[in-house]
Amino acid sequence: MDKLLMKKYEDAIWIGKSLFERGRATGSSANMSFIHEENIYITGTGTCFGRLKVEDFSIIDLTGKHIGGANPSKELPLHQLLYRKDQNIKAVLHTHSFYSTIWSCLDHENKEDVIPEYTPYLRMKLGKVGLIPYFKPGTEDLFEAFRKNMGENNGYLLKNHGVILGQKDLMSSFYTLEELEDSAQIAWGLRGLCQPVISEMK
Repeated sequence: MDKLLMKKYEDAIWIGKSLFERGRATGSSANMSFIHEENIYITGTGTCFGRLKVEDFSIIDLTGKHIGGANPSKELPLHQLLYRKDQNIKAVLHTHSFYSTIWSCLDHENKEDVIPEYTPYLRMKLGKVGLIPYFKPGTEDLFEAFRKNMGENNGYLLKNHGVILGQKDLMSSFYTLEELEDSAQIAWGLRGLCQPVISEMK
């Protein structure tokens, strides 16, 4: 195994453990992927972020063919859609982290910008966060809804489900996921209090 691929595995395993130990990924509900030499490496179906090993990853070529490793997560098509949308995306994270998920359960008037800009950091790291309509996880209906509603965003709340986002590498995806979860927690804490967002404070 080449050194760069091993470093990506190490980052992925560390990210999974960090998210799991802090309750931002529970059970076997989360998945992550990264690209290496034109292949997608994605956590296998039923894997737990707290116990990830190299053999828990599935290897998929860019045509979608399973070429090695574990059976891929059933939400692989969501990852593939983000990679196809933006060639700068090289890593994708999907979790059911608490505040992002609870914020996704609310009704939002602007489906292309659902996280209030109470601090500048989420916009700096990711930009606006879109909302994808609810369909059962792992279904063609969800994949089609994601395809139709992607827009310009690289991060999304899946309604009543969780968060998915893509960035240039695994650690960037991790940092951005942390910022999104913190922003959702702030938004939840300030809900109904009519606090001004940054654009209103200028």
